[in-house]
Amino acid sequence: MSTVKERIEKILNDNKVVLFMKGTQNFPMCGFSSRACAILQDLGVSFHDVNVLEDEEIRNGIKEFGNWPTIPQLYINKELIGGSDIMMEMYQSGELQDSLKA
Repeated sequence: MSTVKERIEKILNDNKVVLFMKGTQNFPMCGFSSRACAILQDLGVSFHDVNVLEDEEIRNGIKEFGNWPTIPQLYINKELIGGSDIMMEMYQSGELQDSLKA
């Protein structure tokens, strides 16, 4: 059986843009996850969503993995970008668009 760290690494290796969130991109289950999805959708970015509410191991594991205490968490090219507040700041400054193009 693979460890939660290995499972997270596989998700990040298999997908360029990953959002660990509460709910799914079609049905976000919290305001912060909803805002994070809206930002990515506004940019026309296809992304892989991971519903942490369906997997307690991932929910706790991702917080340790990126040393980030809150959900949602956006990863681009296996690098932690941050949560919805940071995403919004980066979106408004154009930095997020640059990260997604890289």
